[in-house]
Amino acid sequence: MIPKPPFPWELTPEREIKEFEHLKLRLAGLWHDVFARDDQSYTSVVVPSFSLDPRELAKIKGVAFYEERLLFLLIRLRNPLARMVYVTSQPVHPMVIEYYLQLLAGVPGSHARERLTLLSAYDGSARPLTQKVLERPRLIQRIREGIADPSRAYLTVFNSTPLERRLAVLLGIPLNGADPSMARLGTKSGSRRVFEEAGVDHPLGVEDVHSEADVMTALQELRRIRPGLRRAVLKLDDSFSGEGNAIFRYPADDSLDSLRQALTQLQFSVPSETVDSYLAKLEPMGGVVEEFLEGREHTSPSAQLRIDPRGQVTVNSTHEQILGGPTGHVYRGCTFPARGDYRTRLHEAGLRVGRVLAEKGVVSRFSMDFLLRRNGPGSAWDLSAVEINLRMGGTTHPMLALRFLTGGTFDPASGLFRGPGGFAKYYRATDDLSSDAYVGLGPEDLIEILTVNRLSYSYRTATGVLFHMIGAISEFGKVGMVAIGNSPEEAEEIFARTTQVLDRETAYRGLERRVDSR
Repeated sequence: MIPKPPFPWELTPEREIKEFEHLKLRLAGLWHDVFARDDQSYTSVVVPSFSLDPRELAKIKGVAFYEERLLFLLIRLRNPLARMVYVTSQPVHPMVIEYYLQLLAGVPGSHARERLTLLSAYDGSARPLTQKVLERPRLIQRIREGIADPSRAYLTVFNSTPLERRLAVLLGIPLNGADPSMARLGTKSGSRRVFEEAGVDHPLGVEDVHSEADVMTALQELRRIRPGLRRAVLKLDDSFSGEGNAIFRYPADDSLDSLRQALTQLQFSVPSETVDSYLAKLEPMGGVVEEFLEGREHTSPSAQLRIDPRGQVTVNSTHEQILGGPTGHVYRGCTFPARGDYRTRLHEAGLRVGRVLAEKGVVSRFSMDFLLRRNGPGSAWDLSAVEINLRMGGTTHPMLALRFLTGGTFDPASGLFRGPGGFAKYYRATDDLSSDAYVGLGPEDLIEILTVNRLSYSYRTATGVLFHMIGAISEFGKVGMVAIGNSPEEAEEIFARTTQVLDRETAYRGLERRVDSR
């Protein structure tokens, strides 16, 4: 018999750790009995909280709506015996839910809707969703009531922290993610140590820097080992999407005074950052200083993998990341798959790192970012691993979207995704399709534009677009999109055509502004 979970006021730190360890044992059974064949009865509780440093969250426009990214997990409701509880900070617009449910091929939307429980904290503050849930015992109780059988239920989150551990214990279900005690392995400093242990090449650097003095020492050490080094990269340990990166340019001489003066000229990934604010975050969070890898031609792919409770490591996908921002390090989107001339090398490096993480007891989705350089076409690519993310990321949900729509599978041998007919599928995705002209569009407007212009995903051609973060468009003028094609070129064409249609349909906003300014 499954014991009744405790009330929040009954949960001591000691009891929390003990019960969390007990729940972890149940996850292995779920992987064996439920996940292996998606035809069993179970409940997936989704709390898509960005449990990150609030100062880093503040950099992300419309961050609360990133909770809608995991609505692709409604794919689980394709199994007529599955149930889902989905929790958000603010209610999700009903039309957004219908938008996803009508794409569940072979399952009536009404049937899927009956098996879906939507709950909200009704709290728009810039804090992690899990923290809001923990502050509301009655909301926790409503989540419990949505779980048909706690012995066949699990908690899905964006990233795992002590907040998510506590919530899992209060719900009495295992956390399907990394143990928060292992979060250090997914920081910038922790990543470097794992790369070293796995024997995977990575940039020369110094980890665990916490002060300006630490930064100065690290910069001097890098220049000593690499006399011709022109630039270095500073990274905050727990930063997100490259927004905690800063570029340092070495002065002509290596004196401490010259280095200190050059530090005042750091180039940041977000305009709001300053040297003082950056160093203030570095002190408690920590970070790394690494050599800037130069190259005539370079690219930044990533690999997504998963470690199951038995310690087995599998590759889920590879992507080419699209980066931008002032430093060229900020994540803007991706294309699937990564290039064929180095795809298998990404697989191999990812599996080596995954085995090290598995030996340490990690059970989680994780991704690895790389930097590849070469001197020109035809020359060999030099591969360096740059970071590990023990969480879902910007490349997680596009693959979920592809599975959601096609019912196909990823082939680890080739690195391609194949639909039920055996044909390879490709996509381009972004979380930041944005324009000031999009502000004021409601979910109804966006879906109408899609429908009238025949941009929605077509099961006949197995191509089209799927939007996410739809709730952000009215206030912030941004939305996420996955454009799926039967070739890389077709995916790019669909992406470009959709953007052109949205710009054309909102061109009146530009006319309004010109009239208002007269």
